[in-house]
Amino acid sequence: MNNSEVTNSKKTVFVAIVGRANVGKSTLLNSLLNEKISIVSKKPQTTRNRITGIMTKDTTQYVFFDTPGIHLPKSLLGRYMTKSASSAMSDVDVVVLMAEPIAKIGQVEKSVLEKAKSEDIPLILLINKIDTVSKDKILEIIDVYAKEYEPSVIIPISALNNDGKELVLAEIDKYLVESDFFFPEDMLTDQPERQIASEIIREKALRLLDDEIPHGIGISIEEFSEKENNIVIRAEIYCEKESHKKIIIGKNGDMIKKIGTYARQDLEIFFETKIFIDLWVRVKENWRDKRSVLSNLGYDSNDL
Repeated sequence: MNNSEVTNSKKTVFVAIVGRANVGKSTLLNSLLNEKISIVSKKPQTTRNRITGIMTKDTTQYVFFDTPGIHLPKSLLGRYMTKSASSAMSDVDVVVLMAEPIAKIGQVEKSVLEKAKSEDIPLILLINKIDTVSKDKILEIIDVYAKEYEPSVIIPISALNNDGKELVLAEIDKYLVESDFFFPEDMLTDQPERQIASEIIREKALRLLDDEIPHGIGISIEEFSEKENNIVIRAEIYCEKESHKKIIIGKNGDMIKKIGTYARQDLEIFFETKIFIDLWVRVKENWRDKRSVLSNLGYDSNDL
C-alpha cells in the first residue's frame, strides 16, 4: 500500500457518553457536533432514548451515543432508560464517562467504571462543570478517581462553555479504527424526523413547566406532513393527571402556545423550512408503565 492510500483510508469510532442524570451528556454531544441534536434541560433524566449523533471530518467519522442518565428506575420507562444506557457501553469502541465535580465516587460512577474494567472497555473520564469549582478542588477530584480506578485519562471540562472539547476529541482519536463509514457523510443523526420533532417539543415543555410535571410528559407525533415549502406537525402531549393538563394548557392557552412557539423556532432552524405546529394535551394515567403506550411513543419494545 502506498502512502497516498494510507492517508486517504477512512476511519471510524463509536463512542458512548454515559453518566448520571443531569451531568451534561447532551450538552457535550451538542458541543462536539456543533449542532443541537440532543435536548438539554436543567431537569434530570431529560434524555429517554439513546440518541445517535454523527460527525464526519474528512476521512474520519465519529458516531456518538448520548444515553439516558443512569439512575434508580421507578417505572417501566425508567428501567428502559437505565437498560439503554448500560447496553450502549458494550456496543462501542470507547466509553466517555461524565462525572460531577465532587471528590467522592458515587454508585453510578462506580458501576460504570467497574463494568468497563470487567469487560475491558476503554474509558475516558470527564470531570464536568469545572467552571463551578476551584482548581484545587479539581485536582482533589482527579486524585480520588486516579487512586481508586486508574482510568486511562481524566479530563476536566466545562461542556457548557466548550472548555476541553478539543482535548476530548484528541483522546477519542486514539480509538479510531480503519473502516468504511457507517453513515452518509452529510448525515447528522439517525433519529427519524418524527422523533426529532417529538424531542424538541418535549424539551420546551421541560424548560417551561413546573418540576412535578415534565417526567409525566410524553409526545406523540400524530401528523408530520412535508409540503413544498413547509412542514405541518400535529402532536399530542401526554400527561398523567387532569390537574397537569390544565397547567400545560395554561390560562387562556398561554402555556401551550408558548411551548408551540419555542418548539417551532427550533424546528425551523433544524429542518430549514417553515413549520406549522398544532399541539393538543391528553391525559393518560400511568402511561410510563404501559408497554403499548411506550411502544407508540417510539421506545424499542424489545427493551421494555
